[in-house]
Amino acid sequence: MKELALRVNPILCDGHGLCAELFPEAIELDEWGYPVLRPGPLPSSFETHARRAVAACPVLALRLERRETGRRGRTAAAPRAGLLDDEP
Repeated sequence: MKELALRVNPILCDGHGLCAELFPEAIELDEWGYPVLRPGPLPSSFETHARRAVAACPVLALRLERRETGRRGRTAAAPRAGLLDDEP
């Protein structure tokens, strides 16, 4: 099963706030105007709104990802470099 998740690149984000205006159900702005994303996966009914917010970002800092979920609804995470047990 796949689930939708929004991600923001904090380095690219300039705090324009368009994403929060277009998608307030999942994005709020902090006191400096930077987006704070709702935790957890997005309901599939929000996909159109999420895509609109992603497309409107002037610096392309917002992304919509489809992630594979494992058993019991948990997201299957890929191992990160440097965190494997068999590395020296």
